[in-house]
Amino acid sequence: MIIVESAGISNIGKKRNQNEDALFFDDTMGLYVVADGMGGHLAGEVASRLVVETMRDYIQHQNENEQPENPIDGDGNLSREAKHLLSSIRLSNQLVHQASLKNESYRGMGSTVSAVYFTNNTFIIANVGDSPIYLIRNGRITLLSVPHTVFAEQTARDPESAELLDSKFKHILTRAMGVDKSVQTHIHETPCYSNDILVISSDGLSDKASPEEILQVVEFNSSDKACQELVDLANERGGDDNVTAIVLKVKYVQNTHRRVMDFLTHMKRLNLKEQIKKKVFRNADRDAKI
Repeated sequence: MIIVESAGISNIGKKRNQNEDALFFDDTMGLYVVADGMGGHLAGEVASRLVVETMRDYIQHQNENEQPENPIDGDGNLSREAKHLLSSIRLSNQLVHQASLKNESYRGMGSTVSAVYFTNNTFIIANVGDSPIYLIRNGRITLLSVPHTVFAEQTARDPESAELLDSKFKHILTRAMGVDKSVQTHIHETPCYSNDILVISSDGLSDKASPEEILQVVEFNSSDKACQELVDLANERGGDDNVTAIVLKVKYVQNTHRRVMDFLTHMKRLNLKEQIKKKVFRNADRDAKI
């Protein structure tokens, strides 16, 4: 069981004519999604909304039916919840791709997606594109998502040559929702602990605020106030893009796995103490005989 306090805001920014970002957050479902659309007139808005709504409906259907999802080929190590999340992304990708083929005005549309989905004592993160997911734990901020951009992938291969790339390559995606019939998703599941904080955003925020600045805003404010301050910060620095942020604060985790590990550690210590006692007694008995 996990209790989360969340808030989310999506803002058009200062330079765009429409908001192509979409978001969804629901503490009861434990699902949180940000999608940043791209394409021609209104197409990006259509793509991002379709991604978010499809994922929402799919996860809600799975939760209501409580039916285990059929195993996905090649993903045997994933938990049932992770398979659900991955399936929702794959379905979203298919629907966006189909819509782009059927409607000429939607040709070439696509979207990023970044999502967090909670289980009883873990959270699953998944992303396609460059909308970041941050984890704040013990006063440190870490990027959990993998940016799928030309710049990021070149940096991973050859950092020195990446420095020579034009800044525009930071925003050229190497994968996106709806561009092809299928899409490869980065997905990862990790234990969740009380006081964990997760931030999901579009690049309209991450381009204007460093991870350390996001940490400072989020750590000492409520979720809703932190979201507003992050959006305001991006707009104060130009607001060149749509700005979206979801802030999740984990208030309580009934972490059975951690309790079991603590118990096993305690038992090992007791066993070690018992072994030491026995060794001391054996040595004392031997000395007495001598």
